[in-house]
Formats: sequence, structure tokens, C-alpha cells
Amino acid sequence: MVVAQGRGSAGAVALLGLTLLLCLLLHSEVADGATFNVGDRGGWTFNTVGWADGKSFRAGDVLVFRYNPSVHNVVAVSAAGYNSCSAPSGSRVFTSGNDRITLGRGTSYFICSFAGHCRSGMKIAVTAA
Repeated sequence: MVVAQGRGSAGAVALLGLTLLLCLLLHSEVADGATFNVGDRGGWTFNTVGWADGKSFRAGDVLVFRYNPSVHNVVAVSAAGYNSCSAPSGSRVFTSGNDRITLGRGTSYFICSFAGHCRSGMKIAVTAA
């Protein structure tokens, strides 16, 4: 025997379906992200300023910064910090030597804040669509 369901049940099923669809879409966005080793084989070091040139990035892509943490770091900065090679107070500093940073939409700026390193080309600007 089949029992008739009320209108509320159909709404709950539709909501559940929508929730599952959103979860799948979000998962596919993250799962499709590419991984880029900053500086390629050389890693995060001097003269990487042009490393991003000619590469296409999307939101969700991951940048991997590999470096010796006793002599370098990675600092996420604003465009002003990038242009002036300065890390304002409160900037996010990475120091593991194997940092993984997921890109959002727009331009992200990274520098090494050790004295003279940014001015020696240890900085990148990456624009993700």
C-alpha cells in the first residue's frame, strides 16, 4: 500500500537534490585545479619575477613554493607591497619551505621578505581567471 506524501516532502527532496548538485559543482572546481611549482625545477629563488609569464591560471589552482626556509620565505602582499618590495604588518608569511597556496580570482602577489631578495627578482604576480 502506498501512502500519499504531503507537499513538504517534495520540497525537502528538491532541496536535497539542489544541495547534492552544489556539492558536486564545488568538488569539481577544487578537483580540477592545476598545481604549479613556482620557479619550475629551480624552485622559489632569485629572478623568478617572470616565472608566471605565458602561463594561464584559474581560481582553485595551487602554487607550490619550494625553497630553503633558513634563507627565504613567501609573503602574500598587496600590489603596493609587491611594487615597493615591502611586507606590511599583518601580511601572511609562509615559512615551511614547501608552501601550497590556492589561488582565488584576480591577481595575487608574493615576495620574499628577506633583505634584498625581492629587489633581486624574488617576487611574482599571478592572475587567475
